[in-house]
Amino acid sequence: MRKFERISFEQFKKDVCDDRELYDKIKLPRRSTQKSAGYDINAITEGVIHPGESLVIKTGVKVSMNDDEIFYIFDRSSLGFKYNVTLANSVGVIDADFYNNEDNEGHFAVKLINHGDKDFEVKIGDRIAQGVFMKYLTVDDEEIVETKRKGGLGSTNKKEK
Repeated sequence: MRKFERISFEQFKKDVCDDRELYDKIKLPRRSTQKSAGYDINAITEGVIHPGESLVIKTGVKVSMNDDEIFYIFDRSSLGFKYNVTLANSVGVIDADFYNNEDNEGHFAVKLINHGDKDFEVKIGDRIAQGVFMKYLTVDDEEIVETKRKGGLGSTNKKEK
């Protein structure tokens, strides 16, 4: 089932801070119009991104989806067009097995980079990216995938101990 959830308050304390009032302000992604493909993703942390620098912005959110789906995170068009601010990794990719992983419950963040010549300020609640659900295909012949996700971001590169 496709859905967005807040991370637990315990995970929020680990990843962000011990502020229940801020936790209660987490906005789940939502579409701005009836025909929008993208779900607006909001910041739950703030900061200033100086020219040539980047900033990781927490969301307080995790996403659940069907096994044959992926959640892509894209730039908001206005950030790149008006301010020359983009996602540091071009496109974020969240797989279905990232949800409720053992490292961070599936809490996803967005890393923005400022390619412009002026500071860019991010405030709590700002729409910083957009996410789109998509189905994906796999090869038709026999595919054996024995690796299971062991944690959060970058976990598929971690070696078994």
